[in-house]
Amino acid sequence: VGAFAVLCAFFMTGFSNAVNITDGMDGLAGGNMVITSFALMVLAYISGHANTAYFLLVPYVPGSAELMVLAGAMAGATLGFLWFNAHPARVFMGDTGSLAMGAALSAVALLANSLWPLLLMGGVFLAESLSVILQVWVFKATKDPATGQGKRVLRMAPLHHHFELGGASEQQVVVGFWLISLILVIVGLVLLP
Repeated sequence: VGAFAVLCAFFMTGFSNAVNITDGMDGLAGGNMVITSFALMVLAYISGHANTAYFLLVPYVPGSAELMVLAGAMAGATLGFLWFNAHPARVFMGDTGSLAMGAALSAVALLANSLWPLLLMGGVFLAESLSVILQVWVFKATKDPATGQGKRVLRMAPLHHHFELGGASEQQVVVGFWLISLILVIVGLVLLP
């Protein structure tokens, strides 16, 4: 039980930070949160109903259907927030919002036995986080002690700024990442756990 609790805490912290890192453009984290939360709501419903879970060959998790209320509330609240957070943003999620939303999303996934689908469906969050890790690692590994300079894999981390510096507008990057998230959610729901 102790190792599992540590693993869960590590996953929740990591996913919270991934959502926080994604919150760097107007509507980017919010839009991806709406899409991913809605998908987790569907997965919680499926795994919480024995007949549906049996029919779709998904593990039945007693009580997880109640988690769809939380996931649906997150999707709905974030959708309402997104109206004011889309470009040009008048309201911002900030660290408090993004860290809490990431933790809540990962908690629903852990409790509904949907960890692996969340890793796929939340691929945009993971790509953003991994881009920062990769950029820092390569820079430190190639750092010249004399100049203090190192090589960079991306123009700038996280990943959304790499595309922005490449010439894409903020709206293009945000909508593009929303579409990628939507595709990942569809693939995750088709494959199911």
